[in-house]
Amino acid sequence: MAREHSHPFIPYRPVRYPEGEMVTRGREFYEHMDLRRSVRFFSDEPVPRECVELAVRTANTAPSGAHQQPWKFVVIGDPETKKRIREAAEVEERQNYEGGRLTPEWRAALAHLETGSDKGYLETVPWLVVCFAEKYGVRPDGARVKHYYVNESVGIACGFFIAALHAMGLSTLTHTPNPMAFLTDICGRPGNERPYILFPIGYAADDAEVPDLVRKPLSEAMV
Repeated sequence: MAREHSHPFIPYRPVRYPEGEMVTRGREFYEHMDLRRSVRFFSDEPVPRECVELAVRTANTAPSGAHQQPWKFVVIGDPETKKRIREAAEVEERQNYEGGRLTPEWRAALAHLETGSDKGYLETVPWLVVCFAEKYGVRPDGARVKHYYVNESVGIACGFFIAALHAMGLSTLTHTPNPMAFLTDICGRPGNERPYILFPIGYAADDAEVPDLVRKPLSEAMV
């Protein structure tokens, strides 16, 4: 039965796989993603810009509230800007770690990760990408456009972005210095955007180490 629409619609016929292949594909994807880790030790080896572009293209396939896609990915490769970002991030992080801004509970939660205020990897990596969330849209005449489910939409897009980087053999970290207003200034972003996550992107260093973590088992993650 033909449906009537007031807006353009197109047919959608996603590929269907035999049940055995569905499970195999799902298991392979899980096993691939299970190898992903957040990295703080990076190589300075160059990474093609096209890899970053492909990751952003993948992020753009994420669902979003009313399909408003309320995100902007700012790509940074020049050393001077990376240096400015590192210096500004470390000012805030020193307030956190040495200045007492972190509560005792927060410090205890972070202890097993052995993180600190030194963010040298922000200069080491070939690329920094800052994802900005668009709090509202702006029409050509300056009028505001309300955006819906901004945090949820941007979070999903960032997840797709991370998965795409991992698929290409690249490493990253979801760095969220707090506060992050300095990124708005350094990146020259407008007032309707706020920094959401700072991603250092590159190859893991040959001697990279990560905390020996155990992920939540299915019995705890699913009921």
